[in-house]
Amino acid sequence: MNAQVVKTELVEDGVALVTLANPPVNAHSQQLLSEVASTFDQLSDRADVRVAILTGEGKCFCAGADIKERMAAVPEPGDHWQNSRRAREAYHSIMECQVPVIGALNGVALGGGLALAASCDILLASELGCLGLPEINVGLLGGGRHAQRLFSHSKLRRMMLTGLRVFGPELYRLGVVEECVPADELAETALDLAREIAEKSPVAIKLAKQGLNQIEEMSLRDGYRHEQNLTAEVRKSADSKEAMQAFVEKRKPVFTGN
Repeated sequence: MNAQVVKTELVEDGVALVTLANPPVNAHSQQLLSEVASTFDQLSDRADVRVAILTGEGKCFCAGADIKERMAAVPEPGDHWQNSRRAREAYHSIMECQVPVIGALNGVALGGGLALAASCDILLASELGCLGLPEINVGLLGGGRHAQRLFSHSKLRRMMLTGLRVFGPELYRLGVVEECVPADELAETALDLAREIAEKSPVAIKLAKQGLNQIEEMSLRDGYRHEQNLTAEVRKSADSKEAMQAFVEKRKPVFTGN
């Protein structure tokens, strides 16, 4: 059996750290994709996890398609469809995870690595972190729709048509990442943000993430109506009553996730 290439650990109460660990560059292998999907599906059902951080081991976040794996494979009927489906499910497992996912870009996130990053809820980057779509240079395509969630029309097309890589400081200037910090500060910066989210009501956070995913492609009227319905739902929870009571009593709320 191959060693796991996606590692998960509970780093403190409510915060899970998911690390892509497929050396040397955490390439987008079929095993990695399968493990990403199973990892985030498992996190959705863990009562001890309120937020997850996704990062890469070593100097890379994820350098994209495993070209060596693709070149060595002997094509079988159905392989293309299975491999494509595996990639889609990996990305959507992050988007659909029941807890927020913070992407901590410690290095390059290229092609499929960009898609993994774009599937996260919030992005942070080190100064060495970067996003790019190099497929044009290696005989492939893809990643544009995920990059469209992050970049403007012109920047995206320049990236896709030239293979341009955009690094941490520029990602921060463009508003793609929330913070850009020195490499040795990225882990603690991500953990600080995770702690802040983990202190909120798990019920409200879960519904907030679901709502944001669902309204992304709705009209203003339909999207706001949907949010109003979610607000009515969250108000039924014990956590909502606790939040209001704590506000009135000027104290820190104690959430139970109910």
